[in-house]
Amino acid sequence: MRKMTEQHLINAFGGESQAHMRYLHFGNQAEKEKYDNVARLFRAIAHAEYVHAGDHYRELRHLDGGFVANSMAAFGPGDSVKNLKLAIAGETYEIEEMYPTYIEVAKFQGEKGAQRSFEWSYASEKLHKQLFEKALEEVNSGKDIELGTIQVCEVCGYTLEGEAPDRCPVCGALKDKFTPFK
Repeated sequence: MRKMTEQHLINAFGGESQAHMRYLHFGNQAEKEKYDNVARLFRAIAHAEYVHAGDHYRELRHLDGGFVANSMAAFGPGDSVKNLKLAIAGETYEIEEMYPTYIEVAKFQGEKGAQRSFEWSYASEKLHKQLFEKALEEVNSGKDIELGTIQVCEVCGYTLEGEAPDRCPVCGALKDKFTPFK
């Protein structure tokens, strides 16, 4: 694997791993504030980030030993308003800067597996941002978000509200590969 794409995979693995843990903590805070659906949203998206990290990790199976991951991470946990703003900022960074760059470099370097992994994550992050923005709007009004079942594809991390599709629109996985968060 070419070194630049390899480092991008390492960084993406680190970033998605951190987002997974951060969102679990943010979910706990939302639950303390009685925003049960915001908590469920954070936990569902934390799971999607776990799937993304796993996809990137599998593309790095050739590595042996330690490595340094450089990744954007929001710190300073606070109340749910602050946490949702941090989550939106992180998703925006991935959508506008990180994944478009990583996809183009992987494509240029002919690293198809890495390109696919980045594209799958990129598709999900757009939906994560929209869901977090919707949640922030409600929490800013002192209300919990109204959400149906949140579905996460176990293959690519695609996330949606509602019924799981017959096939994932991102990776093509069958309906039974979706995990519901009710």
